[in-house]
Amino acid sequence: MAKKLNPKKIMKDGLAVENPIVFQVIGICSALAVTNLMLNSLIMGIALTFVTALSSFTVSLLKDRTPGHIRMMIQVLIISVYVIIVDIFLQAYMPEMSKALGPYVGLIITNCIIMGRAEAFAISNPPIASLIDGAAAGLGYTAVLMIIAVVREFLGFGTMFGFNVTPANWTAWTMMIMPPGAFFILALIIWIATEYKISKEKGVSTK
Repeated sequence: MAKKLNPKKIMKDGLAVENPIVFQVIGICSALAVTNLMLNSLIMGIALTFVTALSSFTVSLLKDRTPGHIRMMIQVLIISVYVIIVDIFLQAYMPEMSKALGPYVGLIITNCIIMGRAEAFAISNPPIASLIDGAAAGLGYTAVLMIIAVVREFLGFGTMFGFNVTPANWTAWTMMIMPPGAFFILALIIWIATEYKISKEKGVSTK
């Protein structure tokens, strides 16, 4: 008998319980590279969510017709199609953003989150559940990017989404707009989240 899937649990797992960046430490390259500005991070997060959700949906839809020994090549081909759609859209309608994100749009193909969800979930679950799982993983990725970007843009530029929110005598913290700034913030997020998860598990085990 097939296991019944709960969409709320799938969404919760992707967003928080099994957040791909915080608890699986995958997909962190772009999290470090594009998070110096909130708008860049938001667009990158939306792009990855779009690709992950539709790739998982398509992989699941074709899983029974895909030979096992070439399945990963097929998955990469599917992911590439959606990444190309995103890249063309950005070049056509958001050329400045396309330039700002640079090669990181194309590198979505190599993001471990997408292939990870395809192999861990979509290959053995129905299309709609896989779509939700992919979207949840992408939104979890986006949430972490935005948290990092809020801190980096505020401390590094004194702005939020490009709008100045600091006094005229504000001293920008230059390190925050450099990659090491993202390293420190991401490490802090992972530390806090892991400590919280461990304390919660201990609390449950002692009841």
